[in-house]
Amino acid sequence: QDYIPDENILKLLEKVISSFNTSPYPLLEKEREFLGVGLPLGNLTSQLFVNIYMNKFDQFMKHKLKMKYCIRYADDFVILSEDKKELENLIELIRNFLKNELKLELHPNKISIETFSSGVDFLGMVNFPKHKILRTKTKRRMFKKISKKREELKDKIISQESFNQSLQSYLGVLKHCEGRKIEWKIIQKNFA
Repeated sequence: QDYIPDENILKLLEKVISSFNTSPYPLLEKEREFLGVGLPLGNLTSQLFVNIYMNKFDQFMKHKLKMKYCIRYADDFVILSEDKKELENLIELIRNFLKNELKLELHPNKISIETFSSGVDFLGMVNFPKHKILRTKTKRRMFKKISKKREELKDKIISQESFNQSLQSYLGVLKHCEGRKIEWKIIQKNFA
């Protein structure tokens, strides 16, 4: 209601949210604390909800902190600046805003200040001024998932078509970065 003034849209969104089943298993005490909190993940409306909710953050970054280069996707964001001290000072301001205004917390292991020359790690890729590469952890996860799919194919848990669709999805990701060597490795392992 704080974010959407239109009653008809609110009623529609309420129907969408309430259409999600909750787990039939009893909740732990910590889980009960968050009952009714969060977004229905997996539903296309999740992207809409996160953007509506995080709009307050976007406005804070743009108008209050006057940040020119803040890039956000869902709840992941990167701030670009040539001034390291400015970035260091922003951390506490952002932490307080997220906690007090949106009831969110910065993940302590995901806060880092890097130079442009070492690349900007964002959404599974390390971005440089003129190119991007797949993050090492993302690459490892990709190969692990492909191996699992290959085993499922071998054990006839999935079809060849399903396996090929998964491979095409990973190969599609690689088109968005310098992934030719990885692409070649996947093709050799799975089609040779």
